[in-house]
Amino acid sequence: MSNYNVRYASNPEAVKKYNTNELRDEFLIQDVMTKDNINWVYSHYDRFMVAGVVPVNKTVELETIDPLKASFFLERRELGIINIGQSGIVTVDGVEYELNNKEALYLGQGNKKVTFSSKSVSNPAQFYLNSTPAHKAFPNKKIGIEDVEVIELGAPETANARTLRKYIVNSVVDVCQLQMGMTSLKSGSVWNTMPAHVHDRRMEVYFYFEVPEDQAVCHFMGQTNETRHIWMANNEAVISPPWSIHSGSGTSNYSFIWGMAGENLDYGDMDVCSPNELR
Repeated sequence: MSNYNVRYASNPEAVKKYNTNELRDEFLIQDVMTKDNINWVYSHYDRFMVAGVVPVNKTVELETIDPLKASFFLERRELGIINIGQSGIVTVDGVEYELNNKEALYLGQGNKKVTFSSKSVSNPAQFYLNSTPAHKAFPNKKIGIEDVEVIELGAPETANARTLRKYIVNSVVDVCQLQMGMTSLKSGSVWNTMPAHVHDRRMEVYFYFEVPEDQAVCHFMGQTNETRHIWMANNEAVISPPWSIHSGSGTSNYSFIWGMAGENLDYGDMDVCSPNELR
């Protein structure tokens, strides 16, 4: 069974007046990785959808939800999957795809039956899911570790040395608008996406993981001259509107998965703001 909740778009002028709880209610996504179930967050920013599933006691089927008004989930959508757990199986209309840790799968529009299962009950898969509307059916494709584009960014001197891996981008797989990748901070570095930027042509969602149990990440959002912050724990996600920066600093190093949707597929399309210009 799939559950869902809807998040509406927010005006930046209204967000300036939000208190801590209002910010968290509007943008923070908790309980992402749910056991034997899928809890969707349906955002009105580019109709982006976020969920996770940890199949333990049963095989979990991808079901449509009422806001889609569709007979099956991928009738008018595409789906990106990244496994952050142990080995699992995604079965798509009878075809099995085995995903090991940090491997991904792109599913195009029109696939009817999708199920998720783990190879081991004691060491289950943890599938992180992003979905966006699609206008064309592109082929399904598994993206292994050897298939990703890797970029080294930052430096130890600025505490932002990190490895960025592009999984679901148009230079790796044909997509309509969904983009997904993973960034891992190196030991001693804590800042992600710094210098900060916005891209008014698309929205973004960050999913933080590999955050030690007793540590946290402070995620920064808001307009460049009116920033806000949300404290986040392991396996939590946050919605970043097109008008907002999306950056963070942790009390230790960590990893996060970024997902984007919107006007174009140009990864480099961003408006950078220098750290000394932020307010």
